[in-house]
Amino acid sequence: MSLAYTGLDAWPRLAVMVQQAQSRSRSLGAARTGVVYPLSQLALSAAVQAHRLGLMEAVLYAPSKTLHELATLHGIDILGLEVVDTPNDAGRCAAIAVADCKAGALNALMKGSLHTDELLAAVVARTSGLRTDRRISHAFVFDLPRYHKLLCVADAVVNIAPDLKTKQSIVQNAIDAMQRLGIALPKVAVVTAVEVVQANIPATLDAAELVAMSLDGRITGGIVEGPFGMDNALSAQAAAIKGMVSQVAGDADILIAPDLNAGNMLYKTLVYLAGAQCAGVVLGAAVPIILASRADSEPSRVASCAMASLLART
Repeated sequence: MSLAYTGLDAWPRLAVMVQQAQSRSRSLGAARTGVVYPLSQLALSAAVQAHRLGLMEAVLYAPSKTLHELATLHGIDILGLEVVDTPNDAGRCAAIAVADCKAGALNALMKGSLHTDELLAAVVARTSGLRTDRRISHAFVFDLPRYHKLLCVADAVVNIAPDLKTKQSIVQNAIDAMQRLGIALPKVAVVTAVEVVQANIPATLDAAELVAMSLDGRITGGIVEGPFGMDNALSAQAAAIKGMVSQVAGDADILIAPDLNAGNMLYKTLVYLAGAQCAGVVLGAAVPIILASRADSEPSRVASCAMASLLART
C-alpha cells in the first residue's frame, strides 16, 4: 500500500524523497526492514505507519505475545505484518534480526524501543555482525527553509571523536549515500572553526588531509574541500569576501563535522532554531539502519524510513 503523506508539506524536498521511496517500492518491491524490539507505542506505530505508506515491508522482531498485547492496548493494527517471535530480551532480539540480515532475509534495520547501544553491539559484532570495510557512521539530510537543496550533515550520532581514518569513512559513506539519493557529484565541505589550516586546531589538519585523499583517489565520487568556517561553507558571498576560490562554498551538499559534539549541536540547532526537518540513517554497515529517537517527530521518522528505503539494495 502507498498513500499520500501530508506531514512533510512544509518541507517539500523531504516530501519528494518520500514519494521517490514509494515509487521505488512499487516498481522494485519494498525494502524488507527488520524492526527490532518495537515494544513502545511510538516505536510500533512508526513502523506500522511506514509500512502502510509503502516505504518498507516491516518485519517485527519481538516477543509475539507482548507485541500483540501492546498493539491491542493502543489500537495499533498489525494485521498482515510479519512477526518474528523472539525472547523478551532486547540484545538477543537484536542478534536474531542481525543474523537474518546477514543471511539476506532483510534489506534494512529499524531501531524499536531498545537502546541504541544494544542494537549497534549486534551490528558491529566481529563475526556475527554486519561489518564492512568501512567504519559505520551516521548521516542526516535536512530540508532547510533558507537553503536551496537538501543538506547532509555527518557524523552527528555515532563517532564521538573520529580519527582521520574514521573521518575518511564518514566522508565516503556520506558521498555514497547522497549519490544514491540522486546527487551525481556531491560537494563536500569539511567544516571547522576557521577556514585556514592551523596546527593548533587539529580538525583543520584533518580537513586538509581529507582534501588530499579526495585528490589522490582515496575518497571518490565527490568534490571535497576544506577547511571551511560554517559561514563560507554555506555562503558563496562570505567565501568571496574572504578571498576563497571554491567549487563548494554556498553550494555544499554535505557538511563534515569535526566531532560528534559539533555535529550533534549543529543538528539540533538546525531543527529547533532554523525550522529544518530531517531524515537520518546509519551508514557503512551491510544494510542501512534507522535509529529513531524518542524525541524524533513523526515527519522525521517517516522521512528516515524513506531515506533507508532509497539506500537499501532490494
